[in-house]
Amino acid sequence: MSKNFYISTPIYYPSANPHMGHAYSSIIADFFARFKRIDGYDVCFLTGTDEHGLKIQRAAEKKGEDPQSFCNEISQTFRNLTEVLNLSNTDFIRTTEERHKKTVQYLWSQLEKNGDIYLSKYSGWYSVSDEAFYNTDEIEEKNGKKVSISSGSSVEWIEEESYFFKLSKWQDKLLKHYEENKDFILPKSRKNEVISFVKSGLKDLSISRRTFSWGIKVPNNSDHVIYVWLDALTNYISALNYVETNSKSYKKFWPASVHLIGKDILRFHAVYWPAFLMAANIPLPLRVYGHGWILSGDEKMSKSKGNILDPLEIIKTYGLDPLRYYLIKEVSFGNDGNISKEKLENCINSDLANNFGNLCQRVTAFAQKNCSAKVPKIIKFNKEDLEMLNKFTNNLENIRNEIDKQNVNFYIDFIVNALFEANKYFNDQEPWKKKEDLDRLNTIVYTSLEMIRKISFMLYPIIPQTINKVLKIFNLDSNAISLESIASHDKLRSGEPINKIDILFKKIEKNND
Repeated sequence: MSKNFYISTPIYYPSANPHMGHAYSSIIADFFARFKRIDGYDVCFLTGTDEHGLKIQRAAEKKGEDPQSFCNEISQTFRNLTEVLNLSNTDFIRTTEERHKKTVQYLWSQLEKNGDIYLSKYSGWYSVSDEAFYNTDEIEEKNGKKVSISSGSSVEWIEEESYFFKLSKWQDKLLKHYEENKDFILPKSRKNEVISFVKSGLKDLSISRRTFSWGIKVPNNSDHVIYVWLDALTNYISALNYVETNSKSYKKFWPASVHLIGKDILRFHAVYWPAFLMAANIPLPLRVYGHGWILSGDEKMSKSKGNILDPLEIIKTYGLDPLRYYLIKEVSFGNDGNISKEKLENCINSDLANNFGNLCQRVTAFAQKNCSAKVPKIIKFNKEDLEMLNKFTNNLENIRNEIDKQNVNFYIDFIVNALFEANKYFNDQEPWKKKEDLDRLNTIVYTSLEMIRKISFMLYPIIPQTINKVLKIFNLDSNAISLESIASHDKLRSGEPINKIDILFKKIEKNND
């Protein structure tokens, strides 16, 4: 079995600065990338910016800038965000890069050569905000304006000459692929939406525009600009240098393991993208996962609604790892979720400060005082010790399998439960009452230290900066982390020094007025 893993975020549209929704997609993707690395995989983790289209052109004009300068500026804020969020991405793609333009035009040529593109005239509803075409039954009138029912974005009627992709031709093959690959679209509820849409009848898709110029030109017809979604979706293979003969990265990592996206762009990834790939005889990605939105109140965040939550402000106030932990634990993956100051503070105080930070400090302080600040020697584990330690050994394959299904909720629940049991074990075993039985005292301390090591290794994909501090207890660094070693109970060597640890998370003082 291949030990390669390729995960991508959506490439973000740089018409405005990043918000919490962008941070959420990126943090979740980073979690999967880091997990796969500690499980021995060679990981390709892609993110980037989608920089073409009428929306960008208009935003640049509004600021009195040329589109490229505008994109350079905003794209840099997204690149900076990868550092602020401590992402471990291996590449950052921009659709204004030459490697991308070359791939898009090559893909167009392949589709044309295979008879899947023709020239005609388009008339219909178009949303500049969504860069999407909508059918009449997907439009409603609100306050005297025509808007998309799904996104609420305003639409306008356009008529122009356009190239079309024979999407209707691929309807049955798409349905067959969904049927034969049950987990191609997750979660299941999203899959049902897509199948319903495809079964309702696919119409050929307009894939070029003439009314604006900011985009990649159609090969051999510079009057037309390639539709922004055909352009943008191609980033997943342009980053792997698809057009290069014998591209090592393409051969190694394609097909992608999972495209991680927001649910609002599922149709583009689960219908249009696989149809383009089928038409070009390119293998399909293994999975498309459409996660929920991070809400502000009960609404999706958007610049037009003025309800943006700035991740940089949250990080400045509470720190990065608390935000990462909160988004992974408190937002049920696959569903919508919102972020609130109260819930975040409760999460920091309860899970991070009390359950994890306090466990690390209590056990290491006790070991320093009663075990000469060294890893104690164990004589024999008893039933209670092995019950604690074997939970990891016995669940290792289950953890892998659940992560392969993007079951983040299972993973975090396992950790929270392990933390509760580790704290309970240390309290119930009462090592401070075993000073006359040093063998038992040493075994309790060793078991508790092992629990800290195992839990820390599992927490690393979620809160890596904090775990690097915790590893200093054992004179380890992140290179020592592997999923396989979580199953072992003998990774701590007797006689090795145990170092003091500072407070990992400061409790948030609550104002009870």
